[in-house]
Amino acid sequence: MPKDRIIADDFLIFTPDDVDLARSPLRGMGLDAPTVVLGAFNPGMTRLANGNLLLMVRVAEALADPDGRAMRWADGRVHLDAWPADRVDMSDPRILKLKDEAWTPLALTSLSWLLPVELSPDGSGVAAVHYDRAIAPSASYQSYGIEDARISHVGGRYWMTTCSVSAERLCTVLYSSPDARDWRREGIVLDHQNKDMLVFEGQIAGKFWAQTRPLGETWFAYPPDSEWRAGPAIQLASSPDMIHWKPCDHPGLRPHAATVSTARMGGGAPPILIDDGWLSLWHGVEPGGDVGIYRTYWSILDRDEPWKVVRTDHDALIEPAPDLTAAFQDSKYLDHVVFSTGIVDRGDHYLVASGEADLVCRMTRIPKDRFA
Repeated sequence: MPKDRIIADDFLIFTPDDVDLARSPLRGMGLDAPTVVLGAFNPGMTRLANGNLLLMVRVAEALADPDGRAMRWADGRVHLDAWPADRVDMSDPRILKLKDEAWTPLALTSLSWLLPVELSPDGSGVAAVHYDRAIAPSASYQSYGIEDARISHVGGRYWMTTCSVSAERLCTVLYSSPDARDWRREGIVLDHQNKDMLVFEGQIAGKFWAQTRPLGETWFAYPPDSEWRAGPAIQLASSPDMIHWKPCDHPGLRPHAATVSTARMGGGAPPILIDDGWLSLWHGVEPGGDVGIYRTYWSILDRDEPWKVVRTDHDALIEPAPDLTAAFQDSKYLDHVVFSTGIVDRGDHYLVASGEADLVCRMTRIPKDRFA
């Protein structure tokens, strides 16, 4: 298939302008300072029993005038922490960097929470926005917010992994639901700064499987002639019950030496089972600018041994599309970032949900023969 036929259709479905901050769950937690939406992005996606699609949108709600203050949740309330100007670097208005400490810890001028947005079955329109079912911080390990949901439907139940951020730790927190409407927080399932946990939509040999992405400060080199490059990689883990996870002894998806586009990489959408194996969408990052260029790539993994790659492609599946966010130019902090977080089967194509520019929710229709 010609490589220029990558994207069949591409559009925005939810933006910061669509968020009603008067209905924010933080307003019931003592927040009375003026706020803005920095982004409504990186949506987890699944199909509901009624046929509609559900997005769990990350809403980054920020102080309109940070003035050296950070937002933090504790004991059921939102607190504003004022930091002395000589202690912080605020060159990025979203982040306060404590420049007088050895590890340069961060504080945030925003708190992220999850907003359920129900779409039509084809994903082309918003059917309802469920503010009454929003998920806000509710534990000490979520004091700086809840980020980047991924949703899988396995064993008759919906499972949602999220990244929770706090001074205590940066960890993966699991939620479960019988219907993807009423969610129960199951607690921390992965620690050690594991930001991208994606549960396979189906079991392998009676076990749940997931892709993970542990971070670290030390990476050991492969041999000079290796096809792999050292750095963050997508690993695997299995579980008998979705709560207790054992890392896989085999390596998962690793940065390839043949391309600079995977200098960093991490999980994207939860793997789904197709005829040839597990279709896995993931992100690769090419160095450049402040955060690099984020693109979406794909691999097909063996259905019984998911550490084995059946087929993959060094060409990007989804590229950043700055033209899609041209109307938000005045409020953009990033460009050249697409971060895919959900996929559903739509018959002759797949519908992929992504965050674009850490700002908006983007939908992309991908023809199934793209993976042939």
